[in-house]
Amino acid sequence: MGSEFADKVAIVLGGSSGLGRGIAERLVAEGATVVVAARKPDALRDAAAALGATAVPCDITREADLERLVQETLATHGRLDAAVNSAGMEDNAPIAELPADRLAAMVAVQFTGAVLFLKHTANAMTRGGSIVTISSLTASLVAEGYAAYAGAKAGINHVTRIAASEYGPRGVRINAVSPSLVETPMTAPLFQVPGIEAAFVAETPLGRMGAPGDVSDAVCWLLSDRASYITGQNLLVDGGTSLRRLPRAEDFARHAEAASKGSE
Repeated sequence: MGSEFADKVAIVLGGSSGLGRGIAERLVAEGATVVVAARKPDALRDAAAALGATAVPCDITREADLERLVQETLATHGRLDAAVNSAGMEDNAPIAELPADRLAAMVAVQFTGAVLFLKHTANAMTRGGSIVTISSLTASLVAEGYAAYAGAKAGINHVTRIAASEYGPRGVRINAVSPSLVETPMTAPLFQVPGIEAAFVAETPLGRMGAPGDVSDAVCWLLSDRASYITGQNLLVDGGTSLRRLPRAEDFARHAEAASKGSE
């Protein structure tokens, strides 16, 4: 059991599964008092029980839920020192086929909700603190079909800079972490695409796929006092893929064909 976050209270939104669950586990292991929040009550209850964390149901698209999340954290634990927004949804379509309702749903979660999460958590950090939003490498590199997802993420990346400037005088640091493709329940269907892992590894200088632990390491570092002079940044956790490009569908097919021939 670590002690880096001893006496610290942290919120992890989207903490019932995927990257958020891993971040919450790491914070608990480092001594933090953790509040996990998510939209699905059963998964949230199970995660909180396994982690020894407080559970607060929260739908990021409802500002009243976000406000209640922060209020219940303060009422139960008396303070808020760290916050992570790992809530997200996966949806993609080329712009030519993108309907307004799917665009609006993506923006509600990945942009509007993310901005309001920053607002309510930062406002509650009266002793200073640190906030991290999970963004995406697709906000920095072109990923065809991801206009809604990546556009919203790019928007929150810039809001991160504005928020860092506005809240800096209050001692609140605000950053984003942008992973490359990491396998989680949300991204699991992508890993069923033949050739996708080989195509990503080929565009990654470090020569491997990212793992959830790579992301939780980066997030917890930014939340910690070791990063006390870092704010307004978007940390790319991508093994160097941003030095190259994101693979495309034709790359997946090429690597799948090569693997098939190699197994003959």
